[in-house]
Amino acid sequence: MLQAENILFTSTIIIYFLAMILYFVFITTKKEGLSKMAVILEIAGLVLHTGAIVCRGIGAGRLPLTNQYEFATAFAWGISLVSLIFILRFKFPVLGVFAAPIVLLIIGYAAMQSREVRELMPALKSSWLGFHVSTAIIAYGSFGVSFVLGIIFLMRDKMKDSSFFGQHIPSREKLDLIGYRSVALGLLFLTFTIITGAIWAEQAWGSYWSWDPKETWSLVTWIVYAIYLHLRLRRGWEGKAAAVFAIIGFICVIFTYIGVNTLLPGMHSYG
Repeated sequence: MLQAENILFTSTIIIYFLAMILYFVFITTKKEGLSKMAVILEIAGLVLHTGAIVCRGIGAGRLPLTNQYEFATAFAWGISLVSLIFILRFKFPVLGVFAAPIVLLIIGYAAMQSREVRELMPALKSSWLGFHVSTAIIAYGSFGVSFVLGIIFLMRDKMKDSSFFGQHIPSREKLDLIGYRSVALGLLFLTFTIITGAIWAEQAWGSYWSWDPKETWSLVTWIVYAIYLHLRLRRGWEGKAAAVFAIIGFICVIFTYIGVNTLLPGMHSYG
């Protein structure tokens, strides 16, 4: 099964890369058919990606969510899934132009990590593992999409003279609303991530919260997005300021995942 996983993982990277190229050619040549082909390829990549994760789980005999390679793969899967949902829901293929490179970068980061299957440490042998990490994947995927939407929002005014982009990029109001929904979805699942992590920590180490670097930065990230929602709902904060806030929030997400593991190792250094 691990050999099958390697084949599917490599195929996934190739398909995602081809989808990214098609997205770029789509906005360069402005040929509608290419966007449909790019979306179909990304869906195919997501199917192969899912297969690779499933094979990893079967081969390892556990949930494949416990180290840097496995979580990075799942992180890329989450962004791909959420971006496709938004692309199909809002008929918004230009979103894929910006989301596909991020998916490829994260799965490329996964490819550089060790794929060795190791025995789980005692603290990870818990039914809370699936709940905790799966909610983090959806949260991070949603924040990744809100980051992309923030970039598109800031670039939209520079594209306003193009009828092509005017047709394929939603209005400022709709972009702002989609970004808000993406952040709200991400914050909801990040809340579940923190709650399930606290319950799991109490069972594993006898304490709900230990101010581990990963815990601390997860809380910082939660506060950043909570401030975003508070300012939006209470102060009517939207538009450019909200887009910039979404971008800053995702930088916190990336630091929480990669920066903390690299610079501030702690109990969560395994993933």
